[in-house]
Amino acid sequence: MDEEYDVIVLGTGLKECILSGLLSVDGLKVLHMDRNDYYGGESTSLNLVQLWKRFRGSDKPPPQLGSSRDYNVDMIPKFIMANGSLVRVLIHTDVTKYLYFKAVDGSFVYSKGKVHKVPATDMEALKSPLMGIFEKRRARKFFIYVQDYNESDPKTHEGMDLTRVTTRELIAKYGLDDNTMDFIGHALALHRDDRYLDEPVLDTVKRMKLYAESLARFQGGSPYIYPLYGLGELPQAFARLSAVYGGTYMLNKPECKVEFDDEGKVCGVTSEGETAKCKKVVCDPSYLTNKVRKVGKVARAIAIMSHPIPNTNDSHSVQIILPQKQLGRKSDMYLFCCSYTHNVAPKGKFIAFVSTEAETDNPESELKPGIDLLGQVDEIFFEAYDRFEPVNEPSLDNCFISTSYDPTTHFESTVDDVLNMYTLITGKVLDLNVDLSAASAAEE
Repeated sequence: MDEEYDVIVLGTGLKECILSGLLSVDGLKVLHMDRNDYYGGESTSLNLVQLWKRFRGSDKPPPQLGSSRDYNVDMIPKFIMANGSLVRVLIHTDVTKYLYFKAVDGSFVYSKGKVHKVPATDMEALKSPLMGIFEKRRARKFFIYVQDYNESDPKTHEGMDLTRVTTRELIAKYGLDDNTMDFIGHALALHRDDRYLDEPVLDTVKRMKLYAESLARFQGGSPYIYPLYGLGELPQAFARLSAVYGGTYMLNKPECKVEFDDEGKVCGVTSEGETAKCKKVVCDPSYLTNKVRKVGKVARAIAIMSHPIPNTNDSHSVQIILPQKQLGRKSDMYLFCCSYTHNVAPKGKFIAFVSTEAETDNPESELKPGIDLLGQVDEIFFEAYDRFEPVNEPSLDNCFISTSYDPTTHFESTVDDVLNMYTLITGKVLDLNVDLSAASAAEE
């Protein structure tokens, strides 16, 4: 332990593992420690007995739920956009060779009390029951504009500068109504609230293009993929990667106290009386509680079911987004469902999550609109957790702290945090121009 490292990473959550992998690949000497005796931190994956212990306080789940070993229930479940930044990071680090992905069946949106498939292209817009006949034509024109838009080719801009035009202005130009914009903004562009309407529209157009490109990639019913056996595989894959590059992993290290020098800069980490020296520390908020502040709370429900979510074309894996406006809320609600087809539950069993940014102190009643869409459940657990973000100045103390996981059921915001931290730590921007086909062989 008494060696010196470039970086010590504390916690084996998804963000920390990805960073540890990226930094190892960059040639830095990395020590990665966790106070728990399991991988994953907040984003760990539990079997049925562990799930029961955590939520019911006993280790005797009912036998009719099947074998505990067949459950891999992710505590922070998030689908991966097939062409998104996480896949690019996975390919960049070559960690894809340890993982097997499978396409996700469905992507749906809640509108006017019903669940609908999210239309992502001009052709799908014409078929979608989300819109009336005239609105469909207007939406189709808008989709074609977005599909043809190319930032470096002014001919495709139709005289508009999308770094200046707001989303609201572009929508007005195409005459789209509020409900159409609701599903475009929240289920395609994956915005979490309505602030984007008054921001430059370029970001929304890029997000829509990413969705459509990801959807086209696997010809499935959604733009998402998910690892077989769940996300618990990711931290372990990155741990293997780090070891290949000479990084060291240590689980079950109690305390992990961060040490500072006289100037307030980090100089090492102490566990069990031994101190490892380092220049920088990367960690989740639980390791440096005096350098973070609470910014919100996530409410969620975890359900075990014996059927797919109704009205989703029998999808065995699916995301449903409930835009805030449809529920009269300040932020969106998310439904995530996965099943035995991704090896996260025994045959015939489905795991569903309902999550949202908590706006009250009663998660059960707050999550009701999402839970009502699930149909009959075998078991359901409720939980709320606080969200933290760093308030320190990394250039002064060399501590790089991740933000807590938000309630979204896709990875985009998580990877943004990782890439920003990578730039703060290394002073460079990660090059994500990779050959995307490198991740496709493992899909089936």
